[in-house]
Amino acid sequence: MKFINSLSFAREQDKKDPLKKFRKKFLFPKYNGKDALYFVGNSLGLQPKTVEKYIKVELEDWAKLASEGHFGGRNPWYSYHEMFAKPVAQLVGALEDEVVVMNQLTVNLHLLMISFYQPKGNRYKIICESNAFSSDNYALQTQVQLHGYNPDDAIIQVAPREGEYVLRTEDILDTIHTHAGETTLVIFGGVNYLTGQLLDMPRITETAHQAGIVCGFDLAHAAGNAELYLHDWDVDFACWCTYKYFNSGPGAVAGAYIHQKHSKNTELLRLGGWWGYDKNTRFTMDKKFTPMQTAEGWQLSNAPVLSMAAHKASVDIFTEAGGMKPLRKKSLMLTSYLEFLINELNEKLKDKNIKLEIITPTNPAQRGCQLSIIAHGIGKDFYTALTKAGVFCDWRNPNVIRLAPVPLYNFFEDIWRLGEIASTLLLKNS
Repeated sequence: MKFINSLSFAREQDKKDPLKKFRKKFLFPKYNGKDALYFVGNSLGLQPKTVEKYIKVELEDWAKLASEGHFGGRNPWYSYHEMFAKPVAQLVGALEDEVVVMNQLTVNLHLLMISFYQPKGNRYKIICESNAFSSDNYALQTQVQLHGYNPDDAIIQVAPREGEYVLRTEDILDTIHTHAGETTLVIFGGVNYLTGQLLDMPRITETAHQAGIVCGFDLAHAAGNAELYLHDWDVDFACWCTYKYFNSGPGAVAGAYIHQKHSKNTELLRLGGWWGYDKNTRFTMDKKFTPMQTAEGWQLSNAPVLSMAAHKASVDIFTEAGGMKPLRKKSLMLTSYLEFLINELNEKLKDKNIKLEIITPTNPAQRGCQLSIIAHGIGKDFYTALTKAGVFCDWRNPNVIRLAPVPLYNFFEDIWRLGEIASTLLLKNS
């Protein structure tokens, strides 16, 4: 498509957008009495308007039924998590018995690493990305220490080449080949939190498996953002949060995926809890742990229903929207339009010693809905000015501004207005 920097063009795209009705299903923060320009869905998704109603149902049942709500509520709490199996599995490309909604992201990562980081002999190392999110770094470091290894030795980090910002797939694969004999786990973020790069998860998984290495992913920035086919890619395990693209609220319940070949292996080491015990005999209170042969076997505790109610409100919207394919199609268009406007603005900034450098891959297939920018010559002052102008965006040290137009609720007009504000700030005030 040939893009045009005009309000009429942006509005025409929104008029034709088959997903346009979903914007009205979310609550926007206000700026000067109007909806703010919100591009921080990669940090915290907007609240679906139905969240209040969904949570109210559970509060009412709690008030009226008390403990009887576990089995007699409109959505019985005992089995509340089970309603997510089908829709969430479809959103991450898994079988229904391979996913479970539980805990929070890093809790799930630790629980999964108990099962899938099992160093033996010369194979004790982990291959990961150098600029992984801090929580992942801490999880990997402490898991390695739990087994008695030094993180400086046991963790191999793949970094971008000098002068580059994103990882090259060939460098990841070469690292796996080089260290195959000493590596027991490969784990990356499916979409990097800082650069927005979407990794080639199928090739990484295949290469790891060819070397006899377990492969997993942190999908915090990928779930609800990119098309995933975890089962078909033969990914061993994955986990994700739901407060970003899944719009389920701050600190919301998270998700986990365990490939069927592992979940059916009851001998696979895991931490046990009552809700991971075989549900058919759970109330016999047997002293010996017998895990379910599904992803539910990694559960420890019963469902946090109020948090899950908020998640259900968002998952229902994803289902109504037709899943990830139509969302991804629109997402590619939104980021391409944002990229077009930034490049056009850069042409006008050539004489002002200012440049908005996009460090996210230029190939739309290699990114999610986030564009990460370094504002050379103006730095954090530009981010601050955007914020004061009613643009919700995100700053990450040392120098990155993250912008994420989310297809469920962002319009082309939002992006055009962002471009106009940026032009005003950088051209008229520089």
